[in-house]
Amino acid sequence: MISIVIPTLNEEKIIGSTLDSLEAHFTLPHEIIISDGNSTDSTVAIARKYTDKIVLYSDLKRQTIAQGRNAGAAIAHGSFLVFLDADCTIMNPDEFFKIAIARFQEDNNLVALTVSLRILPQMETLTDKIILGIINFVDGFINNTLHKGHAPGEFQMMTRKAFDRVGGFNEKLIVAEDVEMFEKLSRIGKTLFESSLTVFQTGRRVHQVGWFRVLLSWAINAISNSFLKKSFSKEWKEIR
Repeated sequence: MISIVIPTLNEEKIIGSTLDSLEAHFTLPHEIIISDGNSTDSTVAIARKYTDKIVLYSDLKRQTIAQGRNAGAAIAHGSFLVFLDADCTIMNPDEFFKIAIARFQEDNNLVALTVSLRILPQMETLTDKIILGIINFVDGFINNTLHKGHAPGEFQMMTRKAFDRVGGFNEKLIVAEDVEMFEKLSRIGKTLFESSLTVFQTGRRVHQVGWFRVLLSWAINAISNSFLKKSFSKEWKEIR
């Protein structure tokens, strides 16, 4: 079974369409788990229309996305864990996951898989195409050629055994916990960038903040995580 874990925080604008796109054409054995970080809007009420597997965070201190992912994984029953952002869409999930699962079946050393990212066609700009094209190429090169795991958090798929073996996501990191996860996974097995599969996202952050500032933030936090073992950013700004 596939366990899809979606962390949420005030996602009432998008979570319904995200879950609807998944459930409309998804017949493979699966479960959808919403890990909510104490939303103050109708996110949870909307999510309950699609799944009864909802983890609620109630601490006063803001939850990190790593905590949200780990909390969702804690109640998952699938042999595969999929971590998906709330504003991401998988077109034709049955066909998508048949291909993804086949990759694991073909290679016993494969512990994790990521895919190409694109902005939804109706929202995509030429800049989006160019920059994400470069990012996808780099991710493919790092995983498939250098064999050093690297993947953004929009979509990560891994075996449950591998997730448990590396101890889940690093909850101390505010940013780049996704990249660190794939780095850890690549030390215990093989990670793969599957270019034939694509996940679509809204691009809301890069469209509001701008690609330059987002890329700069990623770079600074990557350096901080590598050398200081902590995120430079104190909080990942909520953009809805």
